[in-house]
Amino acid sequence: MTLNIKLGCICESISQKFNSQIRDVVLVNTSDVLDGNVTNHDYVPNKNLRGQFKKSFCKGDILYSEIRPKNRRFAFVDFHADDYIASTKLMVIRANKHVLPEFLFQVLKSDMIIDQLQMLAETRSGTFPQITFSELAALEVYIPSINIQREIAGTLSTLDDKIENNKKINQNLEQLAQAIFKSWFVDFEPFSGTMPDNWQEGTLGDIASITSGKRPSYRQSDYSDDAKIPLLGASSIMGYTNTVLYDERILVTGRVGTHGIIQRYSRPCWTSDNTLVIKSDFYEFTYQQLCRVDFHNMNRGSTQPLITQTDLKNVSILIPNKTVLQEFEKSVGSLMKQYENNILESERVVKLRDALLPRLMSGEIRMPSWS
Repeated sequence: MTLNIKLGCICESISQKFNSQIRDVVLVNTSDVLDGNVTNHDYVPNKNLRGQFKKSFCKGDILYSEIRPKNRRFAFVDFHADDYIASTKLMVIRANKHVLPEFLFQVLKSDMIIDQLQMLAETRSGTFPQITFSELAALEVYIPSINIQREIAGTLSTLDDKIENNKKINQNLEQLAQAIFKSWFVDFEPFSGTMPDNWQEGTLGDIASITSGKRPSYRQSDYSDDAKIPLLGASSIMGYTNTVLYDERILVTGRVGTHGIIQRYSRPCWTSDNTLVIKSDFYEFTYQQLCRVDFHNMNRGSTQPLITQTDLKNVSILIPNKTVLQEFEKSVGSLMKQYENNILESERVVKLRDALLPRLMSGEIRMPSWS
């Protein structure tokens, strides 16, 4: 039987303080969870910890950021976490006997829930769009029987596995591209271990144009519900608009705020005014150079991190001759084409997964075993 029930009836927010005196721990902040996964597993000494690290959590729990739900800062804990501590800015959500944790997580990360939470967050006054567990708990969802929950969670987790597999393949492709770059332009292995005489010292500005993004328009018509053009911020997509600023291959990195994340983009988009936009005929070579820049030491901001177009243009690099650059583009470009195809495939799978959940839950689509 399918029931329409409030989330607060099937889960609770856990605020259990971490009291273990274990020597080393892993600290999990809002920046350490993303789209289902805990991304930080590095241990630090369990002493003099920052004040926000207080919460304990365990396998089967869900970590869910209170800030900007659209940023998808949440994770399902599929590991033993006795030596992990969560920030107070993360809700620790625990399923009760009426719902499987895996099914609850599929519900909480679905577009239908995130859209409602984002709308609630934006109606609150404060520095950041923020939600509380009370607001989450008040939302109503359809909850089928445990057996059907298990089948739905299993079906959707198969799609999640495909997305995760594409991520792993892309990590390997990127590592291979980095290894080729190092072999050619650091160790000079294809050139008998010696830098060719016709290569020269130069700057990033010699091979790439670097400009700042632009403040997006705030006309109501540019931000309708069906807007599909990504609005790129310093580290990720900030939202969507109906207006296009770039429709070509570009590299995007942070100008103000977050630094050091290099975004590849080759579809219509708008780059915000807190970004720097890099274009080059030698796209892959430029990308690899940007990945090696020490952005931390380049920062000139006093109240918040800041770098300028000139800072990036003046980064010193070794410039090979044009023939070698073209050969590198051809070699690495084929790898990164597959990388970009994997991203597109994952985006399609995400849309399929998010479209399936409400239809499975409502019974509009039924699994063969339900008959």
